[in-house]
Amino acid sequence: MARHDQRVGYGLPVILAVALHVAVVVFSVISLPDRDPEPTSSSIVQATLVSTETTTDQAQRAEEARARAQAREAEEQRQAEEAARQAEEAAAAEEAARQAEQQEQREAEVRAREEARQAAEAEAARRAEEAEQQARLREQQEEARRQREAEEAERQRQAEEEAERRRQAEEEAERQRQAEEEAERQRQAEEEAERQRQAEEEAERQREAEEEAERQRQAEEEAERQRQAEEEAERQRQAEEEAERQRQAEEEAERQRQAEEQRRREEAAQRAAEEAEAALQRAIEGESEAVANAQQGQEAANSFINLVRRAVEQAWVIPLNVPQGASADVSVRLGPSGELFTATISQSSGDSAFDRSVIQAVEAAAPFSELRQLPATVQRDYRQFILRFRPGDVR
Repeated sequence: MARHDQRVGYGLPVILAVALHVAVVVFSVISLPDRDPEPTSSSIVQATLVSTETTTDQAQRAEEARARAQAREAEEQRQAEEAARQAEEAAAAEEAARQAEQQEQREAEVRAREEARQAAEAEAARRAEEAEQQARLREQQEEARRQREAEEAERQRQAEEEAERRRQAEEEAERQRQAEEEAERQRQAEEEAERQRQAEEEAERQREAEEEAERQRQAEEEAERQRQAEEEAERQRQAEEEAERQRQAEEEAERQRQAEEQRRREEAAQRAAEEAEAALQRAIEGESEAVANAQQGQEAANSFINLVRRAVEQAWVIPLNVPQGASADVSVRLGPSGELFTATISQSSGDSAFDRSVIQAVEAAAPFSELRQLPATVQRDYRQFILRFRPGDVR
């Protein structure tokens, strides 16, 4: 097919070449009348130049010009015919090649069909042979299967007969076993009934003994409870008496403490008055020095209060489930060396656990020995102060 397409491609240029030559010939024939007058023009010029030229000479030149034109036309026609002949030969050669190729293709197709037919016949024969072999194999397998089934059926029959014999023997043995078991069960039932009767009698005796022991135990427990109740009542009475004694002792100590505090306050007031008078004298003598000392004392006092707050915050264990916005004020009174005299709730939070925790925090943080580092005139002012406790803050 590739060679055929290539020849068809060359045929078109050949046809175009032939058409070009034909067009040239036609153009030459059409242009001949334009060239015929040239001898006439030449004769006129000659007539002008040479007056002896005759009409016969002019006709002879015209005849020669036509002969030349005809010769050119014949040559061009011959060339066109030659080109057409060559084109026809090329087309004929191309057609012959195409036909030869088509013939070759047809022969190839015939050979291919023949080969395919032969292959199909061989394949059909092979498949027929295979089918025959498979049929024989299936027949053999079927025969073997029938034999196996027959043998299996015979074995099954024999097995069923054997199983039936065994079943009958087992049923007989089972009936005997059941009879023996029934007799054994009856014997065991009688023995069990006797044992149960004896066990019930023994259980009744044990129950009566246990009831008697239980009555005795309950009586002893009741006596023990009464004894413990009496002891508990005695302990409570003694505890109440001890608590009363402690309360009275605390009240007496508080009265003594208040009296001592009153005495100390009076002495402190007297000393303060004396010191105030002395301070006034010192202020008169040196006002600038007194002002400086007062500022230093105030700074030291502020440092002392901050130290007390930090110590109490570190010692404070806040109880769980504290009410929102809980707050408690604790009145703190210290001794001259910073020891804790009293720590009392001056304003309760309403939660007893919260109040106890703030008192315990002050007691755990004491003593506050830094009080002794304050100036003597400032110590008295900071031996009694109030701390306000809020969750996360001490003021």
